Amino acid sequence: MSRPAGEAVRALRQAVEDAAAKLADAGVGSPRIDAELLAAHVAGVERGRLMLTGTDLDDGFQRRYDEIVAARARRLPLQHLIGTAAFGPLTLAVGPGVFIPRPETEALLEWALGQQLPPGPVIVDLCTGAGALALALSALRSDARVLALDDSPEALEFARRNAAGTRVEVVAADVTRPGLLPELDGRVDLLVSNPPYIPVGVELEPEVAEHDPAHALFGGPDGMAVIGPIVGLAARWLRDGASCGIEHDDTTAERTVATFTDDGNFSDVTSRRDLAGRPRFVTATRVGRS
Repeated sequence: MSRPAGEAVRALRQAVEDAAAKLADAGVGSPRIDAELLAAHVAGVERGRLMLTGTDLDDGFQRRYDEIVAARARRLPLQHLIGTAAFGPLTLAVGPGVFIPRPETEALLEWALGQQLPPGPVIVDLCTGAGALALALSALRSDARVLALDDSPEALEFARRNAAGTRVEVVAADVTRPGLLPELDGRVDLLVSNPPYIPVGVELEPEVAEHDPAHALFGGPDGMAVIGPIVGLAARWLRDGASCGIEHDDTTAERTVATFTDDGNFSDVTSRRDLAGRPRFVTATRVGRS
C-alpha cells in the first residue's frame, strides 16, 4: 500500500539528504545536485518535479538509488550513470568512450551563435565528441550545413546517435592529417573546436582521469599537438572574412594566440574567457587571400 503523499515526500527528501552526505564524504564537487539528479533518474521524473510527485515510489526505488549513489561515490561520472549530458539547449547521449561535454564550452557556443553568417552557411565542428557544438549550432541555425568530425569510433557512435533525425553530417576524419577534405577549401563560414588540449601529466579529477578517453583529453606535452593542425585547417577551409574559435587549456592561451598569429592568415586574434573568468578559447578571422 502506498504511503500518504506527505510521508512519501519526507522519505524521499531524507534519502536525498543521506545520499548528498555520502557523496560529499566521497569528494564529489556538487553532492546535493548529483543526489537529486540521480534520484530523479531512478524515479523516472525530471529533477524539478522530484519532490512534487506526491506519490509513493515503488518498492525497488531505495535499492536502485543506493546502488547508483554508491557508484557515484566511487567517482563514476554522473553523466555515465544517467546516460546523458546537458549542453546548451540539448540533452546528449554519452557513455564510456566519449568525452562528456562541459558547461565551460558553452562560452564558445555563445560566441559562435553571435557571428554574422551568410544564408545557408557551412559550419564545421572539429573533434566533435558526442556532437555537442555541432548539434547545438544546427539546432539554433536551422539553415546551416553542419559537419561534425572526429576520429574516435566510440565518439562517432555517440555523435551519430545524437545526430539521428538532424541535418548534422557526422564524418570520420583525423584533423591532424595533412590535406584533409580539400573540397572544403575556402568554403567554410564558421569553424569551432573543443580539441584534446590538456598537457600530458596534468593531474585530473578521478571522473576525468579514469573515465574520459585520454585521446579526447591530452594534446601532447604542451597541449598544442592538435591545436596547431586545426589552425592550419582553418586557414585553408575558411572563406575570406570567416571566423573560427578553438578551446584551449587554461595555461595555453598565449600559445594559442601565437599559433594563429604566426600562421599569418588571420586577423582579430582574440583570447576569450569563460563565465568563471578563465581563459577558455581563442577566436580569429581569416584575412583575404591575395
